Amino acid sequence: MSSMKRKIRLFEPIIEDEDIEAVVKVLKSGWIAHGPEVELFEKEFAEYIGVSYSAAVSNGTIALTLALKALGISPGDEVLVPDYTFIATATAVLMVGAIPRFVDVEYKTFNIDIEDIPKKISDRVKAIIAVHLFGHPSDVRALVDIARDKRLLLIEDAAQAHGAEAWGQKVGSFGDVAVFSFYATKNMTTGEGGIVASNDSKIIEKIKLLRNHGQVAKYIHAELGGNYRMTSIQAALGRVQLKKLNKLNTIRRNNAQKLNDKLKYLKEYIELPYEAPWAKHVYHIYAIKFKKPEHRSCIQKCLDSKGIETAIHYPLPLHLQPIFQSLGYEECCKNALMLSKCELSLPVHPALNDQDLDYLSTMLTECISSCGKKESEASEAMIW
Repeated sequence: MSSMKRKIRLFEPIIEDEDIEAVVKVLKSGWIAHGPEVELFEKEFAEYIGVSYSAAVSNGTIALTLALKALGISPGDEVLVPDYTFIATATAVLMVGAIPRFVDVEYKTFNIDIEDIPKKISDRVKAIIAVHLFGHPSDVRALVDIARDKRLLLIEDAAQAHGAEAWGQKVGSFGDVAVFSFYATKNMTTGEGGIVASNDSKIIEKIKLLRNHGQVAKYIHAELGGNYRMTSIQAALGRVQLKKLNKLNTIRRNNAQKLNDKLKYLKEYIELPYEAPWAKHVYHIYAIKFKKPEHRSCIQKCLDSKGIETAIHYPLPLHLQPIFQSLGYEECCKNALMLSKCELSLPVHPALNDQDLDYLSTMLTECISSCGKKESEASEAMIW
């Protein structure tokens, strides 16, 4: 990795004066742990995505783990999980003693493949986790139909999709329960943090019990829980971030469109992000695919040398992760495997200006040309 100062970061949280003022106000109030500010954040977030209830917790992984517990997923159960996603989606299943059953993903959207789901359903499968990866919604209508037909629970993992929509409806409002993350890189942030959302009051009541040591009355504990609470400091920041979310997502979408326009001439070499006609993509990540996967490493190093930060999301599909080797998925999920070899994430965040996007597109063009020449020279050398 280059030691030079980067010109363009892959992620950059948007923290402005109003965010700082909200946090300082809470600090000065003296009520900095879990309190009324959290309750206000929960109410406002639920209203934003169009559900009745939500419960804020310490991070997105815990949000998913507690959601699975509240739904009654237990040891011996199996849960369908897309093979191409951040590992927490699957490890949360392990945390409750259940087994993740990996499903391939669509090559276009990176999301769970509707056609592969029936092949993976067994009597032990109790739920489907639908990840709205990179900010593009999964085909939630089809997922709702499958879940109803097979009597499965549907969990939306919207950790990367705050404000994304399917058929004009916010993600997080389709399933039995939805989880979001507010990590520093997300479209809105509380530094760390997460939330569980649902129209089922009993699920949310269970989450609130589990996040607070299973306490039913002062120092009276009915269930095994823990300290998974969100602080008022985080909630104050989250409330301001939520108010700005639509504006920030619009900037992300505009940046993505500008990159599409600038990079469309490279379609011989790369595939640009796809947006389904029914979807509103919020571009947590601008994920391109290389038509020659062997070029990815060279181009990523070249961009790094130009001061442009990129990342590979994700270099291994879940079925090949060491932690899951005992599950025996050697032949699983060809699309997930292909995507792990050809995907590269480019900056698209709201802090980028037109000059940044021009520089990014120009440097990507130069790097593709440079790496292509190196390949040609290497081929000629082999011939001679």
